[in-house]
Amino acid sequence: MALLTVLGLAGTLAVPAAADVRPDGAEPGGEPAAQVEWGACPADVAAGAVPYVLTCASVPVPLDYSDPDGEQITIEISRMASDNPAERRGVLLLNPGGPGGSGLTQSTLLASQGLPDTVLDAYDLIGMDTRGVGHSTRVDCEFTVGGDYFGNVPPYAVDDAAVVERAKVVEAAAEQCAANDENGLLRHVSTANMARDLDSIRAALGEEKASFLGYSYGSSLGAAYASMFPGTADRVVLDSIVGDTHLDREGLRRFAQGMEQTFPDFARWAAKRDTAYGLGRTPAQVRADYFETAEQLDRSPVQGVDGTLFRQVVFVGLYSERSYGRTAQAWQSLRAGDGAAARSLLETDLFEGVPSSGTVPSSGASSGEVSPISNALSVFLATTCNDVEWPEDVNTYRKAVAEDRKKFPLFGAASANIVPCAYWPEPIEPPVQVAEAGRSNVLILQNRRDPVTPLAGGKQLHEKFGDRSRLVTVDGSGHGVYVLGGNACALNVATTYLVDGEMPRRDVSCRAA
Repeated sequence: MALLTVLGLAGTLAVPAAADVRPDGAEPGGEPAAQVEWGACPADVAAGAVPYVLTCASVPVPLDYSDPDGEQITIEISRMASDNPAERRGVLLLNPGGPGGSGLTQSTLLASQGLPDTVLDAYDLIGMDTRGVGHSTRVDCEFTVGGDYFGNVPPYAVDDAAVVERAKVVEAAAEQCAANDENGLLRHVSTANMARDLDSIRAALGEEKASFLGYSYGSSLGAAYASMFPGTADRVVLDSIVGDTHLDREGLRRFAQGMEQTFPDFARWAAKRDTAYGLGRTPAQVRADYFETAEQLDRSPVQGVDGTLFRQVVFVGLYSERSYGRTAQAWQSLRAGDGAAARSLLETDLFEGVPSSGTVPSSGASSGEVSPISNALSVFLATTCNDVEWPEDVNTYRKAVAEDRKKFPLFGAASANIVPCAYWPEPIEPPVQVAEAGRSNVLILQNRRDPVTPLAGGKQLHEKFGDRSRLVTVDGSGHGVYVLGGNACALNVATTYLVDGEMPRRDVSCRAA
């Protein structure tokens, strides 16, 4: 899912900022020389882009930026070029979230969802597979279909013993990642290095500056980029905010707050359709049925679907109102004892445009085979665990689960649960600190009700950036605002900024669409 900010690396193991690494050889302040050779995209990317046509290229970057002349890896990028040279002003780097989601066709997704022509004219849209992902130099822990570790959103712990049992699963997952990291790449998959990669891509494209649009975890990456490279980061739009340059334990626990704030929208929707789905005639009845159904499945799973899995799927179903119908249908099937129909629905992508986090065990391949989402799971883990140190004591998570189970009963015992980062090696460098110094060039977009990145994260990042940012708060529900959310006010504000460079003079509050 998406999921998923930084800077000022003073005193960080003498790692040079990417701005100091000039792969093009240009003098500081000089025009970089373009190095990219565009060609055909990989077959799966070309097929996924239809009816649009993209070109692709590979950009070499250092595995370790503290050794810029050492081993190189490649970042695969795509381009949807502006076809209006008179209006083109530069490049817009894109990130769809995750971390771990492929972004090579993000430009085509946004175009198909109504990205304004003025933006398409103003920029070459540059998608990419960030380091470790897909067609870039990959990392893969080789998580298998049917294995115990199948998702990065922690499962709901039905009791205290479940936290202790989960600790064994995530410790094994961390060990599996270490065992499969033969080339040593895993330790260098971090938000700081991805931000350095962005600036290397900018330089390779021959651009003096680059603008950025990132969703979910992309807000963390964009915040890191704007902080580490204030001189080359141009117009930065961050959508659905994690809250910092990294996802930490408190950020993960906010998932539970987000579900509590967003579930009432689904409950009202379902109550209006009680004749169709039978989940309750009032929002209160729908909420009560959620607990009743989950607890019944805890006691008696239906064809492999237990209460933990049910809670995960309802959580993901809150990402967009477009998912409500399928979520209600799966819920209805489970209440009727039809596990097969429910599982078929649960294994579909409930929210288009957000990378899968492996919410449910995939049945798309035979048990024991490497999961089709293993790469995405692996990059999520590497980035999250390498960005910031996580508590190691299982009792810390047991206490948090007990607290959040009461405070956020819908999902608190899930998002407070233990993760593989508890057993991960310490990060190579501290997390990037958000840089308050710099020009005002960061536009933050945030729904008031978002299950995975609640409003608190948007406010937190806005406060960290200070005068550098403006916060656009939308009276909306779900994960994703610009283009994906459908709010005219937010669409207009962000488009005006990207095209004309007009930042709002003050924070903006957008009414419901």
